Amino acid sequence: MVRDAVAGRPTIRMRGDVSLEKIGGFVQIALNLPSNAGVADASDWNGVELDIFGNIQDYEIHLRTDALTRLWKSYRQIFTADPGWRTVQLSFDHFVPHCTDVLLDTHRLWRIGLIAIGRPLTCDLAFGGPRFTTSSRSVKERSS
Repeated sequence: MVRDAVAGRPTIRMRGDVSLEKIGGFVQIALNLPSNAGVADASDWNGVELDIFGNIQDYEIHLRTDALTRLWKSYRQIFTADPGWRTVQLSFDHFVPHCTDVLLDTHRLWRIGLIAIGRPLTCDLAFGGPRFTTSSRSVKERSS
């Protein structure tokens, strides 16, 4: 993870190669969500959005709450990072629990991760945000 400028915008950038050798691998950026209480209350929002610029690959966004005690547990959704800045809006309703039976509690969000995982690929993903949104669209192009 590095701070960088991509197409004229400051960004956080994730680069690397994912290999499936030796039981597989992944490349990840994970950030704690800002909060005075240790968790973020996003219950008044419908989802999360972020500005992305990528290399025509699918990536995952993972959300974690403070109820998930194991690193591999999360709520996941896939998005495609195309070349050119655009805003991706991801509804909380479309996050799928991974390795947990606990439902996503948007009152208790703790961490967000952007991940390249599950297949060999060269990762190059830049992003700005994230932020919570009330929009119901799944993906929209960034306005100039």
